[in-house]
Amino acid sequence: MNLERCAWCGDDSLYVRYHDEEWGVPVHDDRKLFEMIVLDGAQAGLSWLTILRKRENYRQAFDRFDPELIARYDERRIAQLLADPGIVRNRLKIEAAVKNARAYLALQERHGSPATFLWRYVDGKPKQNAWRSLAEVPARTPEAEAMSRDLKRLGFSFVGPTICYAFMQAAGMVNDHTIDCFRHRELGKPESPTPTA
Repeated sequence: MNLERCAWCGDDSLYVRYHDEEWGVPVHDDRKLFEMIVLDGAQAGLSWLTILRKRENYRQAFDRFDPELIARYDERRIAQLLADPGIVRNRLKIEAAVKNARAYLALQERHGSPATFLWRYVDGKPKQNAWRSLAEVPARTPEAEAMSRDLKRLGFSFVGPTICYAFMQAAGMVNDHTIDCFRHRELGKPESPTPTA
């Protein structure tokens, strides 16, 4: 059976698998959400497929996205990362990952679970959209603008409103699969999906 999918995923097998299994599935795990923030920041100015192809390398290079370890990275460690061809070797983005790890830990200290804090922008449950085409999907929303403002105030960087909205889409805070896509229906069911770890 030929399944209808969102137009953006094309026919690259890695992208299709990401679309079918991950994108838009609600994530409530603090470590996974931190990974997503770092990777969405790394994507700035690049295609998501570029980051997706490097994601396993990122997980190795960044200690499985353990914010406590990343927060302690020093100039020597940053220099090692700048020499790693498996990731995007951009100093600002690497330094932002370290800065964001520190901000993430501060957020946790101040507000408790980062997942609870981040999900409050959609009142704790996925917002179900009904876009007919990719052209209708916004690049940013008032919720993403509010998240961006608050995260910047907390010391995060590479968290502009467009990056925050991409993060919200990926983390399942909004269901932005187009209505002709088979995943739109699956993720729109009240009992579905089980939050990913």
